[in-house]
Amino acid sequence: MSQEAELSKEQQILRAMRKTLTSVVRDLAPRDGVPSPLAPDTVENIRMCLGLISAREAELAEALGLARNERPRYSDEPAASQTMEFVPPGRKLN
Repeated sequence: MSQEAELSKEQQILRAMRKTLTSVVRDLAPRDGVPSPLAPDTVENIRMCLGLISAREAELAEALGLARNERPRYSDEPAASQTMEFVPPGRKLN
């Protein structure tokens, strides 16, 4: 199996783990005045797991040459830069 395929599979696993952990935390989030059902140690362990997942995702993105600071933008949002097209001057006839 190639290294690229392994990285892709690992990225899929990390993404699934991150989504599952965040869904569990979201579902168990305490509501108004209700104490959290999770022990403080469990909350800290979840934080550590999410931190490790994030760090590994960053390592994989760096290994693949992907930028992690890219953000989506709306199509009607003005671009930060403008593209200019240069047309070569025509030939002078003497």
